[in-house]
Amino acid sequence: MIDVRRADERYPGGDPAAGIASRHAFSFGPHYDPGNLRFGALLACNEERLAPGAGFDEHPHSHTEIVTWVVEGELTHRDSTGRETVVCAGDVQRLSAAGGVRHVERNDAAVPLTFVQMWLAPLDPGGDPAYEIVRGIADSTPYAVPEAGAMLHVRRLVPGERTAVPDGAYVYVHVVRGELALGGEILGTGDAARVTDAEGVDAVAGAPGAEVLVWEMAAR
Repeated sequence: MIDVRRADERYPGGDPAAGIASRHAFSFGPHYDPGNLRFGALLACNEERLAPGAGFDEHPHSHTEIVTWVVEGELTHRDSTGRETVVCAGDVQRLSAAGGVRHVERNDAAVPLTFVQMWLAPLDPGGDPAYEIVRGIADSTPYAVPEAGAMLHVRRLVPGERTAVPDGAYVYVHVVRGELALGGEILGTGDAARVTDAEGVDAVAGAPGAEVLVWEMAAR
């Protein structure tokens, strides 16, 4: 089954007056929707836009795997374990909040920042926080988040290029930019598809090409 969710159906959030514009794919903050709490391990898929100098001040997380994909610009990350990192387009960043961690996310550059942040529920709560960044991840290198029973696939497709959607109990396809044909539907920038019991599903990039994030998640 393929459930398509359009970009304009996302819940608006952030603080526009502070230079923060957010769009949430799942129930989030004041936008509570009991029918849209999660899909597989995925709890959130937030599109974030930060103006130069804007950002999220120190705030806590726990029992969450937080994976960030920068679309354009640079994200400055600092956390309570002492790490400070600048995340660039094409990098995958993961913060395992585990039993508890605090972090700051800011746009310290002079140009706008756009990133997609995805939260996943761990199989087992607790433990010690952990951090990892993969610089310039290649399309052929899936990124595993074993703590959540999940795998991230990055696809950058030229016009007309076909790619197989992974078989799996839960597969989440998010179009970062461009156009993608999937299951008889045309997905544009910001659109997503939730595929249940995926088997033998293909996707084809449209005329502009496509940059796509695909989560492959096990049954729970």
